[in-house]
Amino acid sequence: MAKLKTLYFCQNCGAQSAKWIGRCPSCGEWNTYVEEVIQKEDTKAAGSWKASTTVGTTKAAKPRVISEIHFEEEARFNTNDGELNRVLGGGLVPGSLVLIGGEPGIGKSTLMLQIAMSLTQMKVLYISGEESEQQIKMRAERLGEQHPNCYILTETNTQNIFKQIDTLQPHVVIVDSIQTLHSGLVEAGAGSVSQVRECTTELLKYAKETGVPVLLIGHITKDGSIAGPKILEHMVDTVLQFEGDRHLSYRILRTIKNRFGSTSELGIYEMQGTGLRQVSNPSEILLSQRTESLSGMAIGATLEGNRPLLVEVQALVTPATYGTPQRSSTGFDAKRLQMLLAVLEKRSGLRLGQHDVFLNIAGGLRLDDPALDLAVCAAVVSSLNDVAIRGEVCLAAEVGLSGEIRAVSRLDQRLSEAEKLGFAEMYISQFNARGLDLARYGIRVQPAGRLDEVLEGLFG
Repeated sequence: MAKLKTLYFCQNCGAQSAKWIGRCPSCGEWNTYVEEVIQKEDTKAAGSWKASTTVGTTKAAKPRVISEIHFEEEARFNTNDGELNRVLGGGLVPGSLVLIGGEPGIGKSTLMLQIAMSLTQMKVLYISGEESEQQIKMRAERLGEQHPNCYILTETNTQNIFKQIDTLQPHVVIVDSIQTLHSGLVEAGAGSVSQVRECTTELLKYAKETGVPVLLIGHITKDGSIAGPKILEHMVDTVLQFEGDRHLSYRILRTIKNRFGSTSELGIYEMQGTGLRQVSNPSEILLSQRTESLSGMAIGATLEGNRPLLVEVQALVTPATYGTPQRSSTGFDAKRLQMLLAVLEKRSGLRLGQHDVFLNIAGGLRLDDPALDLAVCAAVVSSLNDVAIRGEVCLAAEVGLSGEIRAVSRLDQRLSEAEKLGFAEMYISQFNARGLDLARYGIRVQPAGRLDEVLEGLFG
């Protein structure tokens, strides 16, 4: 019989303590420590992946010179979803462990079931601990797709799951969700810190030993982070965040961590009655509701990973009704907005101290590209003076504290995207214009060195 011991775990961050404490010293949350019974792992227990066959046969690893290690590029699995392939770095890597997190009702299960139904050339096992077989079948009927090799398993015990996996031998495994699984090796409830860690460890060992990619759906906490211990995000190979407003139709799949690709890629979907539709040209959709030129609107050219986007920056500047002016931003860093307002007041002589300023990035996007600085300043000045910016103008430059216009990266991609969408003029930094072949583009480029020069060109 294995020796038992009791520890206290923080349900928010996963920190552990030998005794109960009211406030977690790691994350600062109150009353989050829960007592859990921890059982020493028995290596001969019949629950872990292939435990009975691996005991006594594991060879000790030996150090090797890095030049002697042979590396071959592994072929990735095409998921038949261009947006998911992009955020994964080109496809699904064999033996990888991918974690997808998001708010309840955002569409995580729908996305994973679509992926499972689209892999028609592979045997896919979809494991659900939250829904019955009939509920999953109803969703599959709504998606309108049928896959002859997609198997559904409604089970939460990892020992039973691995027995079915050993029998079925799938090519891809999807788990919905990791917080619902429980292992017999740990005497704790499903969703607890020790259970999440143990179940993830077993799935990780299975993925690495067999080369079968495993996709995990994870719950999130009230502050937006993935529920469970922080070590969960360290253990997996890729962490994807599925976000968006449930009241809007667009969903964004963002890369938080990726061992096999870039961590700044972005995938965009549109939620429809028949499932999630891939948005191949997000700029055109984000700008589709512009029917006329209105004050307080400016178009900025930004980049998300390797994808150029043209987004609409909306600003509203009104006299402050109460004593303290409000500064509010949605989709843009509030502290950076404060800085840009200070630059406008100090360097351009605008009186913004007695005005409320509201800023919004249309479409529900959250962006932190410094190239949007110039578009934010133009939108604020446009709303303050109630003068509209011409509809064929876009902007891409960073604004410094002294009012200078600074260069941004990969301007050629921004120019090509603006030209493709029919824009006729773009304001950029004069330092970006050096060495740039402007004859290649069918768009008029306006280089500037100071913020005042841009405002003079836009508003006269």
